[in-house]
Amino acid sequence: MSHSTLPNDTGVPSGHTYDKDAPPPPFGHSLKGFWAFDPEYVNLNHGSCGSLPLPVILACSELGMLAERNPDKFHRITYMPLLEESRKLVAELVGAATDEIVLVPNATHGLNTVLRNFEWREGDVVMGASTTYDAISRTLQYFADRSEQPRPELHSIEYTYPMTHAEIVDRFRSRLREIKQQYPNTAFSNAYNEADANAAFKEGKNKFVAVIDSITASPGALMPWQEMVKICREEGVYSVIDAAHSIGQEMNINLGSADPDFWVSDCHKWLYTKRGCAVLYVSKRNQYLIKSSIPTSNEYVSPRDPRPLPRGVEGTNFVVQHEWTGTMDFIPFLSIKAALDFRKWLGGESVINEYCHKLAIDGGQRLAEVMGTKVMDETGALTLNMVDVLLPLPVQSREGEVYSKDTLRAINNQLMEKLLLKWNTYAVHYFHAGGWWCRCSAQVWNEISDFEYLGRALTAVCEEIKRSILTSPEQI
Repeated sequence: MSHSTLPNDTGVPSGHTYDKDAPPPPFGHSLKGFWAFDPEYVNLNHGSCGSLPLPVILACSELGMLAERNPDKFHRITYMPLLEESRKLVAELVGAATDEIVLVPNATHGLNTVLRNFEWREGDVVMGASTTYDAISRTLQYFADRSEQPRPELHSIEYTYPMTHAEIVDRFRSRLREIKQQYPNTAFSNAYNEADANAAFKEGKNKFVAVIDSITASPGALMPWQEMVKICREEGVYSVIDAAHSIGQEMNINLGSADPDFWVSDCHKWLYTKRGCAVLYVSKRNQYLIKSSIPTSNEYVSPRDPRPLPRGVEGTNFVVQHEWTGTMDFIPFLSIKAALDFRKWLGGESVINEYCHKLAIDGGQRLAEVMGTKVMDETGALTLNMVDVLLPLPVQSREGEVYSKDTLRAINNQLMEKLLLKWNTYAVHYFHAGGWWCRCSAQVWNEISDFEYLGRALTAVCEEIKRSILTSPEQI
């Protein structure tokens, strides 16, 4: 079977099939026919929602038809071994044991599963960061806002980029110790530090939970998360890794070696699976903490339940609970094999990411040249396949000097609407360290010319913003 990247008579790209024994087209615009993009759309925001290849769409359609031919047979018999295969493939990719991996709809869902399973008690502490993804930051705030005890006390750490990895590590360690000093009579402990994983709770010790990004969303910066996990281990702190952007972008993930307590990553962002599909990793030593899936499965194990667990099942029945949490579209979970097969045909993880990383570096520099600004990460140490570039708008030195909350909201809306509706392109835009930035995701279908087009679009939109929103002299 041969492939074609040209539209057929219906205007739909015909790259929905490929010959696994034939080489793929060169990376760049030659590959666009394997995605369903509008012909004129310049997509530099793959990182937010992902982009589903046509061959994976076809595989999902076939799985969907299989389910509809006999829904009972599919959901009661056929589905489970396919799900186990998906879990096994992901486990191999991230260097974990298969039974430490379950699949959930998205990273926010997975992180909520972890955070809502902690049995909070008075004196517990949870820490996020200024760059924590909003939904997770709000989740932490919700716990601290609960009217009734027990609830954890919320702390944060500030990151202002650009920063070196050494600076991030030093600030993280110092902040953990600074927070702990505020609780001189509290003994914090995690499962690393206990011979008996339940000892911390039996002895009434408290929990300190740190939510850590592996790659922050805004800016799109690679964090030294493995080193931060080691610090957590030394300090008796639980490490909860928000790795939403990692799988499919970050190379050589080895969770067995890094050994975080919890790790969650979206497969639909960079791995080419159908939305929504995410992997939740819970180390064996911590599975006793995850007492319930979200929502609670009929396989929940109650300590008051006299029924025996099936042979081979231990503890909270972690894996089986997550096999079925109610009727939903399970096809995204099963799309992992098709996505990995397609990525293998393209050349595999290292080839894909080598191209995307180089394009992010080169494209970011070219975008900065077009707009007359600069990249955030001049060393490249924080950059994988997402690059952050300053927009040609004023940079304020003091909060509120140029931008009020209303102004920030108006600029954000205008950038979004003009880029999508007038220029037919998109990259994430955000406000950080007094200035406006964009975060561009480089993918295998992109070329330098895409960054140049985005640069022209952003320059024009920013000029409109200066005329329509930033009208006072001190703002310009």
